Amino acid sequence: MVLNSNRVDHFVCHGTTTTIKIQTDIPIMQQSTPLEIHKVRLPPQHTTLHKLKHSLSEIFFPDDPLYTFKNQTWCTKFFLGIQYLFPIFQWGPHYNLLLLRHDVISGLTIASLAIPQGISYAKLANLPPIIGLYSSFVPPLIYSLLGSSRHLGVGPVSIASLVMGSMLSETVSYTQDPVLYLKLALTATFFAGVFQSSLGFLRLGFVIDFLSKATLVGFMAGAAIIVSLQQLKGLFGIMHFTSKMQIIPVLSSVFMQRDEWSWQTILIGFSFLAFLLIARHISLRKPNLFWVSAAAPLTSVILSTILVFLLRNKVHKIAIIGELPKGVNPPSSNMLYFNGPHLALAIKTGLVTGILSLTEGIAVGRTFAALKNYQVDGNKEMMAIGLMNIAGSFSRSAVNYNAGAQTTVSNIIMASAVLVTLLFLMPLFYYTPNFVLASIIITAVIGLIDYQAAYKLWKVDKLDCLACLCSFFGVLFISVPLGLGIAVAISVIKILLHVSRPNTQVLGNIPGTLIFRNVNQYREALRVPSFLILAVESPIYFANSTYLQERILRWVREEEERIEANKENTLKCIILDMTAVTAIDTNGMDTVSELRKMLEKRSLQFVLANPVGNVMEKLHQANILDSFGLKGVYLTVAEAVADISSSLKPQP
Repeated sequence: MVLNSNRVDHFVCHGTTTTIKIQTDIPIMQQSTPLEIHKVRLPPQHTTLHKLKHSLSEIFFPDDPLYTFKNQTWCTKFFLGIQYLFPIFQWGPHYNLLLLRHDVISGLTIASLAIPQGISYAKLANLPPIIGLYSSFVPPLIYSLLGSSRHLGVGPVSIASLVMGSMLSETVSYTQDPVLYLKLALTATFFAGVFQSSLGFLRLGFVIDFLSKATLVGFMAGAAIIVSLQQLKGLFGIMHFTSKMQIIPVLSSVFMQRDEWSWQTILIGFSFLAFLLIARHISLRKPNLFWVSAAAPLTSVILSTILVFLLRNKVHKIAIIGELPKGVNPPSSNMLYFNGPHLALAIKTGLVTGILSLTEGIAVGRTFAALKNYQVDGNKEMMAIGLMNIAGSFSRSAVNYNAGAQTTVSNIIMASAVLVTLLFLMPLFYYTPNFVLASIIITAVIGLIDYQAAYKLWKVDKLDCLACLCSFFGVLFISVPLGLGIAVAISVIKILLHVSRPNTQVLGNIPGTLIFRNVNQYREALRVPSFLILAVESPIYFANSTYLQERILRWVREEEERIEANKENTLKCIILDMTAVTAIDTNGMDTVSELRKMLEKRSLQFVLANPVGNVMEKLHQANILDSFGLKGVYLTVAEAVADISSSLKPQP
């Protein structure tokens, strides 16, 4: 379509500059040459197959993972494929003794944290403590081969452990039927891994993006509080405690069981909790003292175990772990629960914990990758995390990073240390008290309460803050799984709200320029007499087309009322700036066509400015552009105003 004009000779010249005057002499621009009216072109034609291929590529392969394979020989492609599947072959050939020294130090450091945390998180999921150590032994070995993050320390995660424990214990009692409970836990972990690796293999990582940061902040904070309150059982020495996860039943259980409180447990337990919190505070204030916080859990386990051993004949009310079998058990594939009435529960638990583990693990990996200026492949991370059936822990990864880890060899060192513990050191944990495990859990999860992020949400985006609060209170007062469901629902509702009620604005001209901006944001922007210039900041879809039609007609009515009140020139033309309209469907095209007809009946001209390529193409294919004519579509708002205003002026 050719859109041109021969009316630029109607501009009024003043000296050496040319000023466009529109009826009331408001300057629109100043330049030494007349404004040229450009053509609005259609994008290059492509076949439907080409468009489909491009769309699928943008959905599933936005990072173009195969770009390194282009223009390579088959031999080179083979080695690149091996490196892509096993990132260890990328940095392995360049590994040296200096890197090994750093990795050994960091591996032993995180092992000192992983061992007590592994035992503690297993207790959090109502599982035998030995399960937590296995989770810190096998998964790191798998991740060291497949993972793309050099600093992610893998092992059990507090929130995932809590969710698993709460979801399974609602149906199956871990005290009355421990074998079935263990089977369901192992099966849930299996399905979590299948779900995670499937997302990575099918490149569906965008699924976890539906958990927005705002909802995650609220969810994590609520879950951290629930986790901490659950540990009051260990800190107070309570033997009979509620299995519910809501804040009211938990607090009620604490105070209703006052006769079970043990002052010895309270005194020693809160002393170790204070020690762990002080160590954490020191490491936060001075990052070079990271080892203080990293060594504190193992130190607490050792000191508390020695203390309880020495007082074993004098104090009988302190609950201890008891006997732990040493050695490495054979694979537990025979424990997987694939037939029975509780299979759906195991699958549901696996999906929920899998999403939580992925969200935290990938976010942490990308955080530390950004600090060291390398890239983490999200889909490869999903496959690696899924194959090891468990995700990384933020606290352990932070220790791994601060301890100077250079590669995933640090995970191998950690796994080796855990293996030594499993083979030889398990009897030493016999007198380890439950209160020290509770203290370790509280110290680990308290960092998930990010009040600064919540305050920032309140300052920046009240809707995000509302989503954060709904997620937070949903976890506290309803349940952890339903709190996660609320978080996802709020995220989806927020997306639908933005799509169905997009922002529209009135544009005005900044004097002396060709720039048109929101008149409410830029007070110097002036409305152009006889024109109403509107901008839509969203694709026009079936979900918002009716709203946009009603909103634009309302803008027209309000503009006519404003003109009548101020006794200004009559409204003649409505310009719709489509710069931000990135897509349009059939409903949207019908809306544009209907608006033109409705406005023409009111003797108002309706024109479009700067429709983007695919929008222009669809309007052309639907024959809508024909109804707009030669003066219905312009490249810019400035050209539309200049060309149309010249036709509105009386001819000399």
